[in-house]
Amino acid sequence: MHGQEPQHQTETGMETDRDISDAARDGASEARNPVAAPLEKAPLFKAPRERFLEVRGTITQQQTVVFGLVGVIAFFGVWEIFHYLTPETQRKFLPSVEQVVGKIFLLFAERDYVTDVGISIYRIYLSFFAACLLAVPLGLMMGTFVKLRALINPTVGGWRYLPAASFVPLLLVYLGPTDLSKLALLFLGCVFFLIALILDNVLAVPKELVESAQTMGANRRHIVLKVILPASAPQILDSMRNMIAVSWTYLVIAEIVAATSGIGAVMMRAARFLHVDIIMAGILTIGVLGVLTDIGFRLASRFLFPHLHARH
Repeated sequence: MHGQEPQHQTETGMETDRDISDAARDGASEARNPVAAPLEKAPLFKAPRERFLEVRGTITQQQTVVFGLVGVIAFFGVWEIFHYLTPETQRKFLPSVEQVVGKIFLLFAERDYVTDVGISIYRIYLSFFAACLLAVPLGLMMGTFVKLRALINPTVGGWRYLPAASFVPLLLVYLGPTDLSKLALLFLGCVFFLIALILDNVLAVPKELVESAQTMGANRRHIVLKVILPASAPQILDSMRNMIAVSWTYLVIAEIVAATSGIGAVMMRAARFLHVDIIMAGILTIGVLGVLTDIGFRLASRFLFPHLHARH
């Protein structure tokens, strides 16, 4: 009996040592293979929702279209509300949206309104083209050559503060009640502002581009036409887009004086007989044409400068 106890204790100790060594091997295996150890799942990260008035927020193309449509619908909705809030006896002075839109279709169908619209478009685009022919090269040269800018800029800058409508009496005296006087008024209404904007666009070209071209031996003509003009062209086109909107605002002023055709002339004839619906139809027509012009310039920018609109 006493002889078997040490043998039993020895066997028990050997089993204990064997269990410890097995546990140590398992621990070492788990240390070498951490994937085998169970891990808790990390919570998924959810980006914070962007607020409507987020500073420098982002917007998708679909959201841009939706928000634009909502804004237009809201505008016409407020218009309708004010129409029905107006006393019934005075609603002719604030016609509803459907009345104005219906009057536009009536003008096109029965009163040769398409000719008046075409004449107004011709006056706007021809006068603006003439303004660009002067403003683009002059602004480019003024922004490139500092002494030329010092010579011309004070005079051009002063002309910006003269209202174009103040030239109407002089234009009637010099050019008479002709189409040329209307074109001249539209030309004067935007050319000086356009020169100033193009000057700023050229001055915004990084001077490192010019200095690099000079270091490589480029002459003045190459610097102006191959460096400064391409670098400022997108901004110049954007300035032209903004200034043609100003030309549209001068259209009625140009066409109310001794005019027999054009959208402004139609509106003035309607004002004599208090046809407010025709007046508002003319205003809405000018607005639509202006928006289409803006869209045209934006499409031209995407076509001419696709790298500026590429999605990253």
